[in-house]
Amino acid sequence: MAADLNLECICSLPRSWTYGITRGGRVFFINEEAKSTTWLHPVTGEAVVTGHRRQSTDLPTGWEEAYTFEGARYYINCLATSRPK
Repeated sequence: MAADLNLECICSLPRSWTYGITRGGRVFFINEEAKSTTWLHPVTGEAVVTGHRRQSTDLPTGWEEAYTFEGARYYINCLATSRPK
């Protein structure tokens, strides 16, 4: 399960936690005490859904890079659509 991005969720982190945002716009959480990071919110245990998708100049035309709730990268061929005949 994943939670939608909201400021209250991000701002209500436990004392030793902060958050960061990747260049691609994904939110991650930093445990300053343990010196570790995670995609999952430290209180809810859920990933924060940012709707993150991006087009990359490194990808062929029509392809986008996206991420699962767990942070795994995958690619979408936006030109490959099934059309009725």
